Amino acid sequence: MSEDPKPISMVAALNQALHDAMGADPSVVCLGEDLADREGGGVFGVTKGLSTAFGDVRVRSTPISEQAIVGAAIGASLAGLKPVAEIMLMNFTAVAMDMIVNHAAKLRYMSGGQTHVPLTIRTLTGAGFGIGGQHSDMLEAWFAHTAGLKVVVPSTPAEAYGLLTTCIFDPDPCLFIEPLGLYRVPGPPPPPGYRIPLGQANVVRPGSQVSVITYGRQVGDAIAVAEALEAEGVSVEVVDLRTISPLDVATIIASVRKTGRAVIVHEAVLSFGPGAEISSQINESLFGKLKAPVRRVASNDSPVPYSKPLETAFMPSRDRIKDAILATLEEPVS
Repeated sequence: MSEDPKPISMVAALNQALHDAMGADPSVVCLGEDLADREGGGVFGVTKGLSTAFGDVRVRSTPISEQAIVGAAIGASLAGLKPVAEIMLMNFTAVAMDMIVNHAAKLRYMSGGQTHVPLTIRTLTGAGFGIGGQHSDMLEAWFAHTAGLKVVVPSTPAEAYGLLTTCIFDPDPCLFIEPLGLYRVPGPPPPPGYRIPLGQANVVRPGSQVSVITYGRQVGDAIAVAEALEAEGVSVEVVDLRTISPLDVATIIASVRKTGRAVIVHEAVLSFGPGAEISSQINESLFGKLKAPVRRVASNDSPVPYSKPLETAFMPSRDRIKDAILATLEEPVS
C-alpha cells in the first residue's frame, strides 16, 4: 500500500514550478532583487537553487528598481525569451505601473497582434503580519481593470504550481499574486507537469444553499466555515476563482443559479473591489431569480493598519464570512 505524498509548502511548489519550467525551456529566465543564490535565493527562498542549477545568466539579481526590472523583462519577452520578473511586494508594482499598464498590457494590441509579451510578474502580498500599509495591499482590481493583463491568485501549493506553470508559457502578460499568508501552509504536492487553464474556476466544495465565491487565502477560510456550518445543517458551495482576469463567469453563474444565494469574499478592500464586478455579473444574469441580495465580505476601506488589533479588525474573518452566509439565508424568499 503506497503512502500519501508528503505535503509541501507554497514556497516549495513555486520553486519547483520555476525549476521545471526552466529545465523544460531554455528561454525561461528569472530576474528580480536578490534572486541568485549568492544573495540567498530570494528574500523568501522561492528562487533558491535556481542560479546554481541554471546559471547567473538565466537567474539575474537586479538593482532595486521595479521599473527597470519590468522594463527589462518586457524587452526580453519581445526578444523571444519567457521572463519571470519578481516584484518583491505588490505595493511596489505601483512604481512600475507605466511599464505594466502602458507597455506590457498594450504591445500586442498596438502591434496588431504581431508582438506577443510572454511575461510573468510574480509578486507577494497580504495583510495580517504587521508589515505596514505600504507592504500589504491586495491590488488585483487595479490590474484586472487593465485590458491585456491576466491576473492570477493561487490558493494551495498544487494550485500555485499549476497556475504559475501555465502563466510562464502563456503568450500574454500575467500578474501572479502570491498570498503571504499561504507561503508556509502545507498541502498535497502537484502531479508532475501539472497545469491549470487560466479563466477556469474550481468548485472546491459542492453545496446547495449558498455559494461562496472567493480566491487566494480566503479559500481556506471559506472551506473551514462551510465545514463548520455543515454540522448545523447548512450546505455551502465554495468556488475558488483562481483567476480574476479572465473571470470564469460561467462557473460563478452556474453555482449561484443552483443555490440562489451568493457571498463574495476577498481580502482587497470592499469599495471598487473584484466583488463589485462579480456581484454585477450575478445580478445581470440572474435578476429576479436570486433568493437574497448578493453579499460581499472584504477588508475595510482603509490603509492596512500596523497595529495588530486594528489589522485583525480590518481583514475579512471567518466569523464575518459565517455571519454573511447566515444573514443571506435569513433573507425572506420573495
